[in-house]
Amino acid sequence: MPAKTIGLGAVLIVLGVAVTFLSDSGSVTSMIPSFIGLLFVIIGVIAGVREDLRKHLMHGAAMLALLAILGSLGSLIGRWEGDFGWAQISQVITAVLCAGFIQQAVMSFKAARLAREANEAAA
Repeated sequence: MPAKTIGLGAVLIVLGVAVTFLSDSGSVTSMIPSFIGLLFVIIGVIAGVREDLRKHLMHGAAMLALLAILGSLGSLIGRWEGDFGWAQISQVITAVLCAGFIQQAVMSFKAARLAREANEAAA
């Protein structure tokens, strides 16, 4: 799961940079996906190195993904003016990527729990 976390972070960093350049935006808000992506990369790298913290960090990454979804959709809905530009595209992509990450995280958490229960039953 740390590798998927780093991968998501890298994609979000590229998204933020791409939207900033494609939209010719002078606003730092167009880089928000990149800032979120950087957090995912940091969490993923630490989780890859510190196995004792991996479970907590991966739950934190899932929470960060949920916050990114809520922030993206909340902003998208709250400021909808009828047009669909680069900002809205970035928000939708961020929400979809983070939703996919949460789905993968839940599957990973369930698999880890089942493996732990199987090991406890075998012991």
